[in-house]
Amino acid sequence: MEGTGTGTTPTIMFDIFILQPPFRHNTTMFVQILRGPPRKNFRLPSVVIALGITSFLTDMSSEMIYPLLPVFLTTVLGAGAVSLGIIEGIAETTASFLKLLSGIWSDRATRRKPFVLFGYGLAGLARPLIGIASGWGFVLVMRFTDRIGKGLRTAPRDALIVDAVPITHRGTAFGFQRALDHAGAVTGPVLAAILLMVGGVSVRHVFLLAFLPAIAVLFVLTFGVREVPKEPPRTGKQPILGHWRELGSSIHLYLLALLVFALGNSTDAFILLHLNNAGMPLYGVSLVWAAHHVIKMISSWYGGALSDRMGRKRIVLTGWTLYSVVYLAFALSAELVPLIIIFLVYGIYYGLTEPVERAWIADMAPRQQVGAALGFYHAAIGLGALPASVLFGWVWNLFGAPVAFIMGATLAFTASLLLSFVGKSEKDAHISL
Repeated sequence: MEGTGTGTTPTIMFDIFILQPPFRHNTTMFVQILRGPPRKNFRLPSVVIALGITSFLTDMSSEMIYPLLPVFLTTVLGAGAVSLGIIEGIAETTASFLKLLSGIWSDRATRRKPFVLFGYGLAGLARPLIGIASGWGFVLVMRFTDRIGKGLRTAPRDALIVDAVPITHRGTAFGFQRALDHAGAVTGPVLAAILLMVGGVSVRHVFLLAFLPAIAVLFVLTFGVREVPKEPPRTGKQPILGHWRELGSSIHLYLLALLVFALGNSTDAFILLHLNNAGMPLYGVSLVWAAHHVIKMISSWYGGALSDRMGRKRIVLTGWTLYSVVYLAFALSAELVPLIIIFLVYGIYYGLTEPVERAWIADMAPRQQVGAALGFYHAAIGLGALPASVLFGWVWNLFGAPVAFIMGATLAFTASLLLSFVGKSEKDAHISL
């Protein structure tokens, strides 16, 4: 049984599938999935729609550049793998730290929109300028600036979504935003490929053309996001540790579980390498990657909406369990066709976790600490992601790919056990299956 708000009775992850006679919750979940997103009289607020379109356009702009960046660095600028590692390491570290700070700052301010507008604008300006780079140092500066923008906007944007919808529909709202984000991740590489193959455009000009969707983002944010100014907290400024204490023990345990999970959640580049080693050509990797994002897009919409009906905790546990099973399957599979199927199934994990994890922490956070809670959430993911890929790559090189994937599956399983001790949120407490 799921634990109460006191957390005295832990949820064992396998009760989702096995321990509830006679598989009542399991059957209910499949029925809910087949029904799809809720069809109640709820319409997404215009703020959420505008932020979803913003995510679509931003990811389209970003994904026009990001898949081409390694090739651009090595073949055009003559940089090596070490330079790429330095660039991405510094960029992602910066983003993770600023997500925490921007979430706290947006709680203290009367409006969150300026953080979002400035963050998207800064990234949209810097990212396409990679096209004029003459050395990898300039690329580092632009990626650093891009990630500053991402760090400033992410937690305040998520908090804007929380502010705009009732607790009963947060999963749907985050699912919509994540679905459009993944839709942009499909559109961007396809558009870049068309420009390169059909239009005869150079890589540098593809980067510069990414300005166009970035400009559209500013237009959508300026005219599409209407925010009602809020009262700043009466507690005034306090150190980060003070915000951490106010979040409470349930969120602390949730973030600890998330950190453990993130340590096993290495970059998907290793999975693509696994596919390539199994005999998949590069063009095939690109096609499967696009299909993977389509599945992420669809499952994000369904997964977020499903958590509004069935509870956040159950859906996140299901997603983390699926991740563990998928990584174990990667370890045991060496044939190309099974690996492709496993990789496509892996896309479902994102839909069961990305929107739901955000909605869940917002449900548990004190009202005036939503931005801080989301900032800690993104920081925990970033803190774990930094060593995760290094650790995975080290184990891969030393012991082989199967052992590395088993390690990822084990960490996900351990994180799921920790997560089972987290009490229900206010939203989950009102759901009876």
